[in-house]
Amino acid sequence: MNEKGGFFMTEFYTAGGMTDGVWKSRMWKIGISALIIFIVVACFSVAAGATETKVKMSFTGPADAKTNALYYFVERFTKYAEEGTRGRVTFELYPDGQLGSEQERMELLTKSGLNQPLADVASFAGLAPILPELYASSVPFMFNSYEAAHAFFDEGEYWKKLAALFTERAGGVLLNAVEEGGFLAFTNAKRELKSPADFQGLKFRGMDEGQLAIFQAFGASGTPIPWGELYLALKSGVVEGQMNPAMYIIIGSLFEVQKYMTLANIQYSDQFLVFNGDLFNSFSAEDQQAVRAAAAKANKETRAWIEVEDLNQIEFLKQQGMQVYTPTAEEMGQFRSLGQPGYIEWLKSRVPQDWIDLALKEAEAANAKTAKK
Repeated sequence: MNEKGGFFMTEFYTAGGMTDGVWKSRMWKIGISALIIFIVVACFSVAAGATETKVKMSFTGPADAKTNALYYFVERFTKYAEEGTRGRVTFELYPDGQLGSEQERMELLTKSGLNQPLADVASFAGLAPILPELYASSVPFMFNSYEAAHAFFDEGEYWKKLAALFTERAGGVLLNAVEEGGFLAFTNAKRELKSPADFQGLKFRGMDEGQLAIFQAFGASGTPIPWGELYLALKSGVVEGQMNPAMYIIIGSLFEVQKYMTLANIQYSDQFLVFNGDLFNSFSAEDQQAVRAAAAKANKETRAWIEVEDLNQIEFLKQQGMQVYTPTAEEMGQFRSLGQPGYIEWLKSRVPQDWIDLALKEAEAANAKTAKK
């Protein structure tokens, strides 16, 4: 400070009746107060922008929203979760089984300790070995519409009990049923399938024993064939038909070897968002709520996108020469009356009857609640 400045300040505090000691004491207190405020603000700013937890987010399929509905969901969910937690929770994406098979990922996710910062979008193959009661949600012909399926998974007691059971058995947190495609449809190369009687004598590929039970109930035969071998099996006549959403029929180019498609709303196509329990419980209550809200928002957007895309994909299959048939209400009743008992009989060996009864009861209520007037 120059002499002019020093003289001015001396005159200022002397004129105010303050001695040099009082002046210095007050200035010291002001400086300390300012320093404290600065430190608090700085710490708050750092905390607000800090990354407290980095989550490894795994899912099946490529990181391509155009061909993989799971990535479409994950991309939105992680974005909204990071925004909602103000960066306190961030995500690293691991597509295409980079963290292992579905079973391996689930084993990692259900281990205790924060050294397992994992979240996963798991299919039945990953989750059902721990939670076989999940199969009760895939009883065929349960849902009349997308809206009914949404109500079942978003609002019902079955879903709440299932989430609680997953926490009890594996310590994990089950958040959402994630829509991964449209409803499964029947396809085959031989003839139009308007009723169960049309299945007689045909050979179908089944993804699991439950699907095989459906075909057998209709008088057809079935055999399990891996997805990677399905196209060749259909082309060579090892099997003549299969069931999948339109999205997978296009991805696998199955329309080249299948002529007929029946939109029978067989099973709702979904996977499941799960978190390591120790990881999720380490979040503050505010951040837990933000993650849940992010999952709900991303799921809503994914559903809307998939359901529009499903219609577009069915139109594409028509353009490729497939004949697409929508059963009447009476025909759907025939499918349900034969297909459900066959599947449930298989299911009884894996799932307690009360879980099956609860799922069927809640599906019926969801259908009634969302029925179009």
